[in-house]
Amino acid sequence: MTLDACFQLGYIVKTHGTKGQVVAFFDVDFPEEYDELESVFLLINGKLVPFFIDDLNPQDKGRSIIKFEDINTPADADKLKGAALYLPLNQLPELEEDQFYFHEVIGYTVVDEQLGELGTVQTFFDLPNQDLLAMDYQGHEVLIPVQDEIILRTDRENKKLFVHLPEGLLEVYTTPSNRNEEEPPLAGEEDEDDDAV
Repeated sequence: MTLDACFQLGYIVKTHGTKGQVVAFFDVDFPEEYDELESVFLLINGKLVPFFIDDLNPQDKGRSIIKFEDINTPADADKLKGAALYLPLNQLPELEEDQFYFHEVIGYTVVDEQLGELGTVQTFFDLPNQDLLAMDYQGHEVLIPVQDEIILRTDRENKKLFVHLPEGLLEVYTTPSNRNEEEPPLAGEEDEDDDAV
């Protein structure tokens, strides 16, 4: 199993109890959809290692207490602390027709309602307060907020992502800064363009 064929479910936060349990955080919209997991992959030393689950006890706020097979002491569990949890992509819940997972639309053509085809989806940035789509537009990276009023729909058959960009967004990333031209000359410097308008 490779990372490209998986999605990150979450990560192990800390150890729990005396029998080798860990507390895992499921960083997904609906953690309850993973209450019946039988196994996961842990990213250890850059490799995905399968771990089978003896017991999974959901808590609140996306946390679960997990007991893995063959992890029986706090010392064993401590070695897993901070490890990322992965599942195969085929275990992602199905979405409604107009929804998509970020990984699905990498490489899609971005089409604006007014401006037409703009560029291609390169990646996504998952920030604390805002997810951003990174688009390659004429050699510039343009960051587009992932919001319902901006990201309108996907066309999976033609690999297109339809958007309604806020006015001026492209210009923010493509217009050269005029800041240097507006700065006053340093003391003692002559302004050769004193008569320029």
